[in-house]
Amino acid sequence: MARVTIVGGSGYIGGELVRLLLGHPEVEVAAVTSTRLAGRRVDGAHPNLRGLTDLTFTDPEKLDECDALFLATPHKETMGRMAGFLKLAPRVFDLSADFRLRDPALYRRYYGLAHEAADLLPEFVYGLPELHRDELRTADRVAVPGCMATAAILALHPLSAAGLVEPEVTIDARTGSSGSGASAGSENLHAERSGAMRVFAPTRHRHEAEIGQETGLSARMSATGVEAVRGVQVMCRARLVPGADERAVRSAFRAAYAEEPFVRVVAQKRGLYRLPEPKILSGSNFCDVGFAVDDDEPAEGQGRAVVLVAALDNLVKGGAGNAVQCMNIRYGWPERAGLTFAGLHPN
Repeated sequence: MARVTIVGGSGYIGGELVRLLLGHPEVEVAAVTSTRLAGRRVDGAHPNLRGLTDLTFTDPEKLDECDALFLATPHKETMGRMAGFLKLAPRVFDLSADFRLRDPALYRRYYGLAHEAADLLPEFVYGLPELHRDELRTADRVAVPGCMATAAILALHPLSAAGLVEPEVTIDARTGSSGSGASAGSENLHAERSGAMRVFAPTRHRHEAEIGQETGLSARMSATGVEAVRGVQVMCRARLVPGADERAVRSAFRAAYAEEPFVRVVAQKRGLYRLPEPKILSGSNFCDVGFAVDDDEPAEGQGRAVVLVAALDNLVKGGAGNAVQCMNIRYGWPERAGLTFAGLHPN
């Protein structure tokens, strides 16, 4: 059994880490930290865990060593604390944004400050199994991707890798309120959020940087908050290279994901759920991906327009579940261990 600690366990991502790891056949949860709730029961902050654990929150300054550390700590703060975290465990899975970008100049551009631990950036593997599985098998330091970045990368990757898409893409992302975290401000009060479709990042959302880094495409991304609690859906608009058609697109998606345990190609001509939708993915580690190719003949010298769609639960495949999947790969355990929940329908 691997003894694991969750740092920053009182938030939504922390709660999902506790939920998944308590049910993992190879893991013992040694500690869950919270500065504000130290000494209080974990199931007080996460009432869905009642009867499943007697753990109490530990002060993060009083942690013992363990086998693996999961960091659900804030962006911009984690990098300054990383040196201390690395002394506590041989393997670290970081769910903050601080070690996702390889280029510190890109981090400054998108996060507004200089990186405090740029020397550590080369030591972290980007934790997206579908692209970096071989590296993850030996990785001791893993940077878990952002939720909207995960969805968009998985939507774009098959065509980018196959050379079937022009480099300029635009991404329209929608996310539920849990993406703002458990301590979100007044903009996430029910009175302000209910019924709203609020564009909170009209240009240059932070996850745009990850998408460009991992796909090699020039991505422009906007993001909108919708009334759902969980879920991310992205629509990526692009052009195929001249001569590429729907058959080539479908073949690329099938080739990319035929053996993937958590990516499903959903691109049907009819039916209520004919394209990816986060509603049926709640609680699961699946990312559904799909596409629609424009039937109109393109202008001479141009390729057809294509829309690529992906959906996932932002707290699971977009966060905690993806971190557990990376851990499974690193330890050589079955990749589905602790992640077999199928989602809910109806929900």
